[in-house]
Amino acid sequence: MTETNPYSNGSLLHGAHGLQGRHIQGLGPHQTTATSQAKASTAVPAGQNPANPAGLSASHNPPTAATLALRQQTLAHAAAQLKAELFGIDDVIDRVIDAIRAWYVLPQLISRPVIVCLWGLTGTGKTQLTRRLAQLLGFYDRFVEVQMDGFSHGASYRSSTISGMLGDSGIHEGAPGMLVLDEFQRFRTVDIKGGDVKVERYQDVWTLLSDGRLPPALSALSNIERKLADAQYDAERAEDDEDEKRAGKAAYRFQLDAWDAQELKRMLKLREPLGEIMQWPPGKVQSLYARFQQSSQAWETDYSRLLVFVCGNLDEMYHETAQRVEDCDTDADIFHRLTRKLSLIDVKKALGERFKPEQIARLGNEHVIYPSFSKATYERLILNLCNRYVQDIATQCGVQFHIGQDLLDELYANAVFPAQGTRPLFSSVHAILSANLVNAALWVLQQSLPLAQTFAIGLCQNKRELRVSGKDARGIGHENRFAVSLELNRLKQRANADFRALLAVHEAGHALVYCLLFGQAPQEVKINIASFEGGYNSFAGLKVTTRQNALDMMCVGLAGRVAEAMVFGEMACTTGAEQDYKQVTAEAARYVRHLGFDGRISRTDVTLEMDNHINTDVDPSNAAIEALLQTQYQRAQALLSEHQAALNTLVSALMEHGMIAQAEMQQLLQAQGLQIRTSAPLGADETLVLEPFAQRLAQFQGQCAAQ
Repeated sequence: MTETNPYSNGSLLHGAHGLQGRHIQGLGPHQTTATSQAKASTAVPAGQNPANPAGLSASHNPPTAATLALRQQTLAHAAAQLKAELFGIDDVIDRVIDAIRAWYVLPQLISRPVIVCLWGLTGTGKTQLTRRLAQLLGFYDRFVEVQMDGFSHGASYRSSTISGMLGDSGIHEGAPGMLVLDEFQRFRTVDIKGGDVKVERYQDVWTLLSDGRLPPALSALSNIERKLADAQYDAERAEDDEDEKRAGKAAYRFQLDAWDAQELKRMLKLREPLGEIMQWPPGKVQSLYARFQQSSQAWETDYSRLLVFVCGNLDEMYHETAQRVEDCDTDADIFHRLTRKLSLIDVKKALGERFKPEQIARLGNEHVIYPSFSKATYERLILNLCNRYVQDIATQCGVQFHIGQDLLDELYANAVFPAQGTRPLFSSVHAILSANLVNAALWVLQQSLPLAQTFAIGLCQNKRELRVSGKDARGIGHENRFAVSLELNRLKQRANADFRALLAVHEAGHALVYCLLFGQAPQEVKINIASFEGGYNSFAGLKVTTRQNALDMMCVGLAGRVAEAMVFGEMACTTGAEQDYKQVTAEAARYVRHLGFDGRISRTDVTLEMDNHINTDVDPSNAAIEALLQTQYQRAQALLSEHQAALNTLVSALMEHGMIAQAEMQQLLQAQGLQIRTSAPLGADETLVLEPFAQRLAQFQGQCAAQ
């Protein structure tokens, strides 16, 4: 048995045919597909029942084993193709394919819409995945995309309801189709204070998500009926003058305008051509309308076999990353590890900030979470994009370039904003490379250099120029340079030697004490950064914080100031530790007043609420907080004094490179006789539990058994 595609009107992949309306810029550079947000399709392919695109018989005979195998093969091909085009989201693609498997392979089993929610930061490929999947599965002509912010369509009735947009599409009643509800987070029904938000568009979406059956817009039918009644009323009173006025003229052919005829066709589920409906006399229309009102079977429109993708950005869920749009300094792997920990529970909490509980329930539990891209994914994207630019130049003018690793590294450093996905990356790489590659190709042609060679492109030592080199026919080397603007490089350079030394000492103090107390390398230490004036240490989170952990973090927080005093002297200490002091004071206050770690058991705080039953005697705890911080300051002094050589090693590394990664930190301290760990591999839980609780429980249980 041969079946090209169980759902398509032709071959498996028809490119962008039938998906008109928008240029796509997504994960695959220079890939242009398109979409139709509300496309009318009135033609029915010959030999195909529009309500039965899968070829199911009226008796719903089960598909053969060969048919099922072919559909499974089509899904596998689609998954492989998506992974080849969309980088860094293989796990997401697998989740989506598994979620739609029953809908695609055995559609006759589907009795309500299959809903798959895609949540992620901007620029991670959510919408592009749905568009490309529609092409690969042959649903390019039954694909509707709705921008739920309400600003992507006109203000007419047709574009303000989901039923209207589905009615204008190629998706027929009772048949499978794909609907994308994009930017869904902007469709909020609850404001930030928990009150109701007035929603004027797409109010029928919740009915659709419930069971896929939409009631007719009776107001539209009533308007048509009223217009016909008005026409009959006017015709009756103008009867006396009609003969005189229309003498020698043909009677009007059209009784309904195109808009009303289209509404009538959709509401009454008519198959006749639009032009024919426009010519129907009022009596026939009224008869059909009356019959429709009396028919319970035709009352609702059945979209129960839809595949619905709900796409959006939930900033409440990505609160640690989404708002850091200016952060081009934090390693992408850190953002990646943070976002990989998000779960269904995080999605439900974030949705609760924007929607009512009964609405959240209608979204179901198939929530696919996009992590932010890892460093490896960004590097792969950059290499792929550069190769495409190079191939374009070679195709157009025959000049073959090779982009060096040094330039690829600088493209990453100057184009990646981890919280913003691929869009800034594509924009920056285009700005840095496109014009310079054209200029370099023109230079090669003007110099008449042999085109059989590959011309190397790298970055000059000053990082302000691109260097292009090749040889002439005699083997003599030629080189030319082209100015390039790497804006973030300029911002990251700490040209002032004194300021650079201060940052290196301060951050090295934090990093060394953290390594000594936690036995763990910071995720990264940097002083060459663009997003603010200063430096930072990034530490792994703790799944549980013990009393000792809390004390250790206070010590780490004070170590930057201690290092300044040790190296530069007490009177040269700077205000740079202000935020450190604010943070450790807050931690000490919680330690004493809230956590019961300093002898006081009752929760102590200030309050103006009568029903807050807490200890309000705050004054005695102030002295305890100060004493606690003094102890941890002295502890940091002792640790740094004991390990001055290690401190100097870290300071030198920061002065030279501007940053220390985990592996380098481990090597530097190992040379000083200090053994530390690095983070767990990606995929493992990044948060730490530093106490052997399971081992101590086993010891306790052993003691109990021995008694």
